[in-house]
Amino acid sequence: MQTDPAISRLLILRSAAIAVQFVAVIAVYFLFEYQIPLLPLLAVICIEAIFQLLSIFAYRNVTKAKPAALLMQLTADLLFLTILLSLSGGATNAFVSLLLLPIMIAAVTVNAKGLAYTAVLAIAAYSFLLIKMPEHTMHQMQMTHHFIGMWINFVISAIVIAFVIGTLNSTLRAREATISRTREQQLRHEQLLTLDGAAAQVTHQLATPIANLQLLFEELKEQQADDPIVQEMAKPLAQCKEQLAHFRSLSNALRTGETQQVISAKTLQNTIQDAMTLHFPEQSLQWLNDAPDCSILSDAMLLPAILNLLQNAVSANNHNQQHNIEAKWQIDEQILSLSLRDFGQGFSEQQMASLGGQLMPSSDGMGMAVMLSNVTLERLNGSLTLSNHPQQGAIAMVSLKIV
Repeated sequence: MQTDPAISRLLILRSAAIAVQFVAVIAVYFLFEYQIPLLPLLAVICIEAIFQLLSIFAYRNVTKAKPAALLMQLTADLLFLTILLSLSGGATNAFVSLLLLPIMIAAVTVNAKGLAYTAVLAIAAYSFLLIKMPEHTMHQMQMTHHFIGMWINFVISAIVIAFVIGTLNSTLRAREATISRTREQQLRHEQLLTLDGAAAQVTHQLATPIANLQLLFEELKEQQADDPIVQEMAKPLAQCKEQLAHFRSLSNALRTGETQQVISAKTLQNTIQDAMTLHFPEQSLQWLNDAPDCSILSDAMLLPAILNLLQNAVSANNHNQQHNIEAKWQIDEQILSLSLRDFGQGFSEQQMASLGGQLMPSSDGMGMAVMLSNVTLERLNGSLTLSNHPQQGAIAMVSLKIV
């Protein structure tokens, strides 16, 4: 299991910092013979090393660290660094500008609030060092104003670094998210083109066998018109012919570009009810309220997209011995939403994370119905939201803009 890259980089930097601190303290005391509190400094470095070992042990198997964990680590770094500086000169220490490092790290690892917290904490640490600084004179010249000027410079530097690096990081994150969405859409469109070509080929190959079956059925009907099995064959054959004709009309509409039109919500409700009665007569579609008086943008694929969702709802009901589907209209500002609730087992966490964006395994088919519905709704500037009902079943929410 791989550790979170952000927390991993932070722990590596702290390990290097501890080694540098130890070497610097030993060198300053023994080589340069500066009078510094050696034992207190080494004690602080030892405590920091113990904290580092505990952090490595705690985050060794964490794949995604929480923002609060990163802020806790940065707070610890500022605390240890402030104590070390206070024991070795405070604001007069030449390395006091190292308090800017946690701000830089926070700018690329945490959100804006966390960055502001780290910057304020670093400024407060420097202010503490300045307040606790003893009176210093150099060549009979008062140095207090000089150190106050250094503090002002530190505050300005901290604000500039936090703003500039934070803004650049936010821009990069937004760009990466856009690139990721574009890549996902491109992959999904490639899948759809492949499916479209396969569907067109299969439809073309099925047209001739179905036509032959229709001729054989007509001959068989003339010879055995009263046979109940022959009579039952009429409806499936008629549905096959209807679906082939419908697919040809959809292909023609998509090819010519004459697909979008404005329809009323009432018309869409009646069309959905008729299609539900035709395709799933064993299921009951209950409308909890009437369609609102508004219109939406539609195309030839909107009804098949909604039927895909209804088919999934029917399948979920059949697996749970249920026969009822609830439909409800909602209006939020300029968005018309249609919620379809089944009474099945609902979605698993894995399905909720992947539904609508890729092909899903399915024991009843190819597992592409939700993805096709999602693509159709996105083309109409709409959206599809899937969720589990708190009591039973799942909800598919279709949202479209009102025109």
